[in-house]
Amino acid sequence: MPHSLHNTLQSFALPGGGSFRYYSLPALEAAGVGPVSRLPVSIRIVLEAVLRNCDGKKVTEEHVRQLANWQAVADRVDEIPFVVARVVLQDFTGVPLLADLAAMRSAAEAAGRNPNVIEPLVPVDLVVDHSVQVDVYGTPDALRQNMLLEFARNRERYQFMKWGMQAFDTFKVVPPGVGIVHQVNLEYLFRGVQNKDGIAYPDTLVGTDSHTTMINAVGVVGWGVGGIEAEAAMLGQPVYFLTPDVVGVELTGALREGVTATDLVLTVTELLRREKVVGKFVEFFGAGTASLSVTDRATIANMAPEYGATMGFFPVDDKTVAYLRGTGRLESEIEAFEAYFKAQRLFGVPQAGEIDYSRQLKLDLSTIVPSLAGPKRPQDRIPLPEMKKTFASLFSAPVAKNGFGKTGAQLSERVRVGYVAEQPPADNQHHSQTGLPRHEREMIDNRPTPDQVDTGHDVGVDVGHGDVLIAAITSCTNTSNPGVLLAAGLLARKALEKGLTVKPHIKTSLAPGSRVVTEYLEKAGLLQPLAQLGFALAGYGCTTCIGNAGDLTPELNLAIVQQDVIAAAVLSGNRNFEARIHPNIRANYLASPPLVVAFAIAGTVHIDMEHDPLGLDRDGNPVYLRDIWPSSEEINALLPFALDPEVFRRLYRDFAKDLDLWNAIPAPVGQVYSWPESTYIACPPFFDGFSMQPGTIGDVKGARALLILGDSVTTDHISPAGSFGEGTPAGQYLREHGVERADFNSYGSRRGNHDIMIRGTFANVRVKNLMLPPREDGTRVEGGFTLLDGRQVSVFEAATAYQQRGTPTVVIAGEEYGTGSSRDWAAKGTQLLGVKAVVARSFERIHRSNLVGMGVLPLQFKGTDSAETLGLTGTETFDVLGVDEELKPQQDLTLVIHRADGAIEHVAVRCRIDTPIEVDYYRHGGILPFVLRELLQGAA
Repeated sequence: MPHSLHNTLQSFALPGGGSFRYYSLPALEAAGVGPVSRLPVSIRIVLEAVLRNCDGKKVTEEHVRQLANWQAVADRVDEIPFVVARVVLQDFTGVPLLADLAAMRSAAEAAGRNPNVIEPLVPVDLVVDHSVQVDVYGTPDALRQNMLLEFARNRERYQFMKWGMQAFDTFKVVPPGVGIVHQVNLEYLFRGVQNKDGIAYPDTLVGTDSHTTMINAVGVVGWGVGGIEAEAAMLGQPVYFLTPDVVGVELTGALREGVTATDLVLTVTELLRREKVVGKFVEFFGAGTASLSVTDRATIANMAPEYGATMGFFPVDDKTVAYLRGTGRLESEIEAFEAYFKAQRLFGVPQAGEIDYSRQLKLDLSTIVPSLAGPKRPQDRIPLPEMKKTFASLFSAPVAKNGFGKTGAQLSERVRVGYVAEQPPADNQHHSQTGLPRHEREMIDNRPTPDQVDTGHDVGVDVGHGDVLIAAITSCTNTSNPGVLLAAGLLARKALEKGLTVKPHIKTSLAPGSRVVTEYLEKAGLLQPLAQLGFALAGYGCTTCIGNAGDLTPELNLAIVQQDVIAAAVLSGNRNFEARIHPNIRANYLASPPLVVAFAIAGTVHIDMEHDPLGLDRDGNPVYLRDIWPSSEEINALLPFALDPEVFRRLYRDFAKDLDLWNAIPAPVGQVYSWPESTYIACPPFFDGFSMQPGTIGDVKGARALLILGDSVTTDHISPAGSFGEGTPAGQYLREHGVERADFNSYGSRRGNHDIMIRGTFANVRVKNLMLPPREDGTRVEGGFTLLDGRQVSVFEAATAYQQRGTPTVVIAGEEYGTGSSRDWAAKGTQLLGVKAVVARSFERIHRSNLVGMGVLPLQFKGTDSAETLGLTGTETFDVLGVDEELKPQQDLTLVIHRADGAIEHVAVRCRIDTPIEVDYYRHGGILPFVLRELLQGAA
């Protein structure tokens, strides 16, 4: 099909002279193809990609017509092939993806084909941001010490990444110590409008992290996918999705004094979760939207996964252009960006009535109040004045109602901890630091301890319910926003002036999303006050939000576990699911950076900050939050420090130049990886027995339930994450391979080794398998356990036994199965455990797609059917009937339940293979074999 479809290939002029060609959406509308100008802006950007990539094969003229005639309210049956401009990865998901690519090259070589056929066809950037842990905190050298430990732990992974950089032409790595992928993406990787062969087109992308949506703040269409989908996109496959509903959110009014962007996004998250926008595009419009800074928009866009949307999209306008200029982009890039969007008539925030949306919501910014969210989910917003009352209420509420199951009388109980004055060893004190310079080994072993920081205090500490033990300024969500970070620094300075302090046993940390942050905080004179309160620079990375808070002291851990203390963490992140922040901290709250500092000072979440003092000043007078809260005028006076183009250019010009630890890592060479023996990187088994012809698909017969789960099971519950002990299957595996406990590292860092990851799948300490009988007190056993022949065993042990017997397994689940980060290992681990189908009440978008991508059948209960209404106990066997070569998207299949008493029940379930291409993926045994066969056939 000619690329001049409907004469849409036209030109636009640049202000400084010259021009670019582009595929004109106004010309498409003028040709009578569809009412393009009434479409949501996000749909129009996808339409441009479909139009530009129309080749008559994967992308056809019919696809163009379907999307150009998108209806605001319609059945969503049209499958859109979306070819993205680039892919971004973080290291936890990027390393296994690179391992898959390397395995594909090995498989190609074994098949006698040219392995170099396996090459990313679009630019790929991997940002190493998930590996740093907060082992050392509150000291001037915390950053350096944490990085030394990071490199000691991750040397094999970093060598593998360096191999990837030299093996693949389009694969680049942003090293550790530069920043968080989404902030680096916003500040540097995003260059505005792209061009190839003289044709300009808007930046679009997918990323292997659900918070990829932060880039929606600058008009980029992009969202998080699993590593499996991202890999296919890298290798030339379109990202296929059904035309979405687009919910328009009109923002009106303005934020009141003292209200932050964090308060706004927590309110938006609560609103949109309630309005059920899961799987939909959300697009912001109206005067309130236009008034928001790009960094405020980024805060809202970032948390799209928390409110369940595919995207939280903001159109391009003058503020976007100003942001590009303030962050040091080239003037030629800025001019092309502005000219392109104006030529496409996509410039400016739409007002009410200009766009057709599937549904419209309205939010008055003036109604937003200071808030937190928690203690277990980001959508559970708590207005700040209600914090004390809400914690007390949840403290005594039943566990089944999201509470902690205590009595009101227990709330005031406290435990005396004989606090040993040293920071927790985690795996750092006794870590093998071979290869580190002697002075740096000594620096780790002789670091300052809390008793040295807090001179004159008893080394004992009282711990009570609601006590804050972790306080972290962390995460892409808020560290990308200068307004809230400057507010935190100002509050810290005012607190110090009043004589307020933070108790040294509280694990405080500052982990910004880029080096730009510490530069502007230092210039504003606020880095030092934060450090004096304990919020010293600990690393540039996700840290606490991803589960890398590091451990507490053994004494604190012991007290929490033995006395069942409901301790708290407060962090400026986006995720607070159970056991994510720390396995022993059960009350986790999201808050703005200044509130994180305030709660650290108060030392408890059981406080009404409107009426209760944070502490006493030097004269013994009470100090309230209002006494130290910075004004908008104070914050705005410092904002110019945050958008200095020269700082951005200098820090990103050669970001590896000063990274001595990265530069010292040797880089292996060769186009095919040699797979040296390693407990970090192993050749994944997804291509074992690979042949050019796929097998056949058919019914599942005689399956046993591996787990029966309730509602809101997240990918944190499914996918291995965080630390693990010697007694776990993964720990036992490492010990058998000669790895000391101190060198275990985390599941995330070992994602490149399937033998470890499969042992950690469904092993989260908060997993509640309903197959296990309740205890005498009615509570459920928690952890990665199931029943095998009536015995309680680990999920891994049971899965291994079933695979040895040739018995397929299924997982039964409730609502919102797979909510959370876009973790490909939640699907990979499920497949490797031998699970053939997951039957749930409903699925989260990314995880459902990933299951299909790994050849696992997602099935959805219909009507009111559930594990509970069907009385499933795990003693049954199951058949799934209707799976054959004629399988159609979303068709009904039959789940046959064979009960232990001989009764048989037939239940209709919906096959959640949603699109025709997903049927192809499933037929091929997953997306990876499908893509490999296609690439090798194309090269034949």
